[in-house]
Amino acid sequence: MAANSSSSSAVKMASDGLWQGENPLDFALPLLAVQIAVILGVTQGLALALRPLRQPKVVAEILGGILLGPSALGRWGAFRRTIFPTWSSTALDTVSGLGLLLFLFLVGLELDFRAVRRVGPRSVAVAAAGIVPPFLAAPALVPLLRLAVPAQAPPHDHRHHHAAPFLPLCVFVGAALSVTALPVLACILKELGLLAAPLGETAMAAAAVNDVFAWALLAIALAVSGGNHKGTSELAPVYIVASGTAFVAFMLCALRPLMSRLARRHAGAVTSSSSTTGAAVACALALLAGTATDAIGVHPVFGAFVFGLSVPRDGGLAERAREAVAPLVTGLMLPLYFAASGLHTNVDAVRGAAAWGVVALVVAVAFLGKFGGTFAVAACTGMARREAAALGVAMSAKGLVELIVLNIGKERKVLDDTTFAIFVIMALTTTVLATPFMTALYRSTPTATTPESDGTELKGGDVCPA
Repeated sequence: MAANSSSSSAVKMASDGLWQGENPLDFALPLLAVQIAVILGVTQGLALALRPLRQPKVVAEILGGILLGPSALGRWGAFRRTIFPTWSSTALDTVSGLGLLLFLFLVGLELDFRAVRRVGPRSVAVAAAGIVPPFLAAPALVPLLRLAVPAQAPPHDHRHHHAAPFLPLCVFVGAALSVTALPVLACILKELGLLAAPLGETAMAAAAVNDVFAWALLAIALAVSGGNHKGTSELAPVYIVASGTAFVAFMLCALRPLMSRLARRHAGAVTSSSSTTGAAVACALALLAGTATDAIGVHPVFGAFVFGLSVPRDGGLAERAREAVAPLVTGLMLPLYFAASGLHTNVDAVRGAAAWGVVALVVAVAFLGKFGGTFAVAACTGMARREAAALGVAMSAKGLVELIVLNIGKERKVLDDTTFAIFVIMALTTTVLATPFMTALYRSTPTATTPESDGTELKGGDVCPA
């Protein structure tokens, strides 16, 4: 059965073998296995090459995807048709999306708001200062973006192609400019020995608050970009926001207390079998929570993240679920998501001086907006200027949430190929700059007044997954 059939559903799972005249790479499962092996080989090689520069793995994984995609090796027709044919994208995207969903469940499990309470109002103020300036810059940036990057029609489509509506584009751009990648930030701070220092504790607490704000912004972006299907009500965005709010309230106000009581009741009767069962049930519920938010009209990762927040930290359930899921997700499935994002990025789409000028402007707004607001508030709350500057740099690091916003914006047709590529370049640039700037600003690791990490330390020797 030919793999280049117009319908990917016509592709068989596995071949009957070369001896019967069938190429395994024309079938779904062996091709997916080869794709995963190629992606892991390239990204791990880049990670080793970038290790002396102390860059987080996400940089290597996105770069690996870009190298394998249409910007580099994807130009070679034989390579693209053999290893990454168009018909195979659904399988790779599905596996990487499942890894993303489970990783967001892990992120929800890892967020410890005890650090926010310890740091106090400063963490909320620093988070807000890093979000508001770049988000407010979006309405001014969008018109320039449209001038420099006109709406593009798909190849061989000569019909008029309308640009995305202004409001959804503003919300997506604002969210992309405003987010901080908590896992990337944790890795940078751990690499520099600052994770348990006062600076690291403030940064992690502010990033936790930023993550919650980022998911709220993403939910709003999804709501305002929905409701444009034929036959849907104009009030669909209102219904989406209301349903999403009800979902969050149920998970945190009803489900979390119930799970806490169950965890305390069974805390003393934990066996190996019950531990495995509890972790499996938690993962199943995270997947169902993702299904629920997808039904609402919000991306499935939002449901998994909120469910992770609702899992009680007492009783050991969160820790057992993390230990069961983390190795497979962070070691295998999540790199596929970053690489898939790179595969969908065509740097060649950014053409001309105007487009590259917009790239420089977007990078400047994303970095300076986060840095300026964070530095000002941190300094005003009594932090030393050098630490305030280091905190501003740290909060500018992008990563997972940034790519989720961009990929969903592309799926919703809010971001075209050129705009998507511009913001991927911005995410890479700000993340790459964070470590050397942090090193230059904060060379010595504080030893006095260094508190216990109490949950902000990366657990189990995690290797900076995102």
